[in-house]
Amino acid sequence: MLQKLKSESTKQLILNESYKLFYKNGFKTTSIDKIMKETKLTKGAFYHHYKNKRELGLAVIKLKLQERVYDLMISPLYTSIDAIELLKLTFLDKIKSFSIEEKQQGCPMNNLINEIGDSEKVYQTALKSIMEEWKLAVVQLIERGKKEKTIQTSISSKSVAVYLISAFEGIRGIRKIYDNDEVVDQYRLGLSMYINQIKA
Repeated sequence: MLQKLKSESTKQLILNESYKLFYKNGFKTTSIDKIMKETKLTKGAFYHHYKNKRELGLAVIKLKLQERVYDLMISPLYTSIDAIELLKLTFLDKIKSFSIEEKQQGCPMNNLINEIGDSEKVYQTALKSIMEEWKLAVVQLIERGKKEKTIQTSISSKSVAVYLISAFEGIRGIRKIYDNDEVVDQYRLGLSMYINQIKA
């Protein structure tokens, strides 16, 4: 039992440190050697838990990245707050809460989409699954807003969901090339105007 716990702890350590390194340095430039150096583990420990870097990358997407996106961007959309307010909290206010480091490094999911999203079908499918879950949550929120008469019924919920997510992910990427939040403030003003336009 103790050995099993130790083994699981080692696996989690590899997963957590890999996620941090992929986020900070990129997936392609992060070698197994770099991961082992960071974790202070042997390559034997790595290969005991993961066949290769490809398998580890998939685990990072399915476990670490999916959890982050769900906790930060999806789960809050299922609360009972007014739909318009939830859209503002998610797509306007959330970005202000990111640390300087997170602003400089961008969105972990967006970074992986841009770096490896088109390289292998397995990565593409895993990343798309997270995006589809997020999109569904936004669509359901907009549909709730329509029923509660706070959002215009004539708008396409799917189109609005894709637009909001794309705008948010886009500004996370664009912010990386700036050394201040001026561009974020412009994004927030523009998106605020858009959200006000879809109000009932």
